[in-house]
Amino acid sequence: MGSGTAVVIGGSPTAAEGPRLVTENTCPAEMFAKARTLCDPVLRRAVEQMPDSLRIKLGYHFGWRDATGHPTRGRSGKGLRAALVFAVAAACGAAESTAASAAAAIEMLHNFTLVHDDVMDGDEMRHGRATVWRLWGRDAAIVLGDAMHAMAIRLLLDLPTASVAEAVGRLEAATVELCRGQYEDLMFESGSSVGVGEYVRMVLGKTGALMGVACALGALCADADAATVAAFDRFGRELGVAFQFADDVLGIVGDPAVTGKPVGNDLIRRKRSLPVVAALESGCSAAAELSELYRSDAPMTIADVSRATQLVQACGALDWTRRQAELRAQCALAALPAGAATMELRILTRAAARRDQ
Repeated sequence: MGSGTAVVIGGSPTAAEGPRLVTENTCPAEMFAKARTLCDPVLRRAVEQMPDSLRIKLGYHFGWRDATGHPTRGRSGKGLRAALVFAVAAACGAAESTAASAAAAIEMLHNFTLVHDDVMDGDEMRHGRATVWRLWGRDAAIVLGDAMHAMAIRLLLDLPTASVAEAVGRLEAATVELCRGQYEDLMFESGSSVGVGEYVRMVLGKTGALMGVACALGALCADADAATVAAFDRFGRELGVAFQFADDVLGIVGDPAVTGKPVGNDLIRRKRSLPVVAALESGCSAAAELSELYRSDAPMTIADVSRATQLVQACGALDWTRRQAELRAQCALAALPAGAATMELRILTRAAARRDQ
């Protein structure tokens, strides 16, 4: 595990093409595409094992089918978490084939949380398409998410490693943590005061726990020792916080063509994301007006969203949040075991912390 080591990327290149290596200039999208290529066959087999009543809905959520069940060329999500599983497994010396079931389990669990999040948040669009609950109802979406959680556990039983029991235990412990974080996030939207410290604690559960267990599973695929697994778990948790901070910026000023959601989506919902929490705590002159907008019971108009964006920017909260994302990314790299900071992990870290670039 050498720091800065180039890593082979891609499927099975022809002799003429030769192997492609991960270098400083490698586009993260290549890694995401590779992770999906390795992970999708496992996910598709898992989906085929679902009951008929759930199969079409899950295929639709993953972007493989339309609402009538016909195949499409779409896809759901980038595959960052799956890419982390493969990258950590490679850093620990495990083969890609060994990590495929773990990566699929993480993607299944992550998407279970998205299906339930859409229900709780009332989001009608994801990746530019109607959400599962919007098409089939809230009850159907809840049941589908529950089945996806169960399937994630089932996928881990296929790991060719002596660490299956620990992998399942870690996945379920992370699920409890992310449920705690999700609950706290929902409570933050009730209008009560939220501090930056409280917000970070929530993110460590809601987002950090899942990325932490993704990286831990990658290490377990190589039967790594306890200290190594713990270090990769810390790396993933810090990276999850960086990712969420960057996502919070996108929730305010992100391009709908990229996010798949309306511009200023978090402001429309009066979500207390980190830029908003930081702006309200800043004590600047714009904070009072922003607080008044957030306390109002009237639906946010387009003009309100535009004004709220201006107020958050006036407090310097967007730039501050971007800097915090960078700092957490640096903390993530510092948490890696000695010699484990491969080029692949460095690029994925940068991609998570700079999602608007």
